[in-house]
Amino acid sequence: MFESNLLDKLSRVHPVVPLVIFIPAIAVLFALGQEGTPPLEVIAWIAGGWVFWTLTEYWLHRLVFHFEPEDGIGARLHWIIHGVHHDHPNDPLRLVMPPSVSVPLALVFWGLFHLVIGGQSADLFACGFLVGYLAYDMTHYALHHHKPRTRLGKLFYELHMRHHFQDHTRGFGVSSPWWDIVFRTRLHRRKRRAAETP
Repeated sequence: MFESNLLDKLSRVHPVVPLVIFIPAIAVLFALGQEGTPPLEVIAWIAGGWVFWTLTEYWLHRLVFHFEPEDGIGARLHWIIHGVHHDHPNDPLRLVMPPSVSVPLALVFWGLFHLVIGGQSADLFACGFLVGYLAYDMTHYALHHHKPRTRLGKLFYELHMRHHFQDHTRGFGVSSPWWDIVFRTRLHRRKRRAAETP
C-alpha cells in the first residue's frame, strides 16, 4: 500500500497492542496518583481525564484526521494518518492507532497535564485520559469487526458507518457521539419504515 515497507509496517498494528502498552501505563498512573488521595478525589480526577479524552477524540478526529489538503505533502500526510482508513475501512490492522503515534502523543499529554495540573492529580487525570483512549480504540475496532447486539452498540455502529459511507464531514465522536450534538456535526439516523416497526 505504501512505497516504503517501513512506513507500511509502522502504520499496521494488531488491535491487542494498545492494550499491552497502555493497561500497564494506566495501572502505574493510578498507583502513583491514588496514594494518599481521598477516594472521591481519585474518582473525580479520573472521570475528568476521561471527559477530557472524549473532547480530545472529537477535535482530533475533526480537525487533524479530517484536515484534507488537496495536494503536496499535506495531502500525503492526511492519507497516511487517516485517509487510508477511509479508503480501506475494514483492514483489521489499520483500526487502532499505531504506537509510533499513540505513545509520543500520550507522553506529550502527560507532560502537559503535569505542567497545568501538577502532582498526583495529573497522574490520575492522565489515567482517566488513557482509559478513554483505550475505550475509543477498542470501540473503533469493534464497530468495524463485530456485529453489535445492544441498542447502544447498534447506535454507535450506525453513526460510525454513516460517517464512513454517507457523510465524512459529520459524526466525529466515535466513542463519544454526544459531542457531535454539542458542536452541531450530528449525523441524523435513518428513519425506520413503517414495515420495519413491530
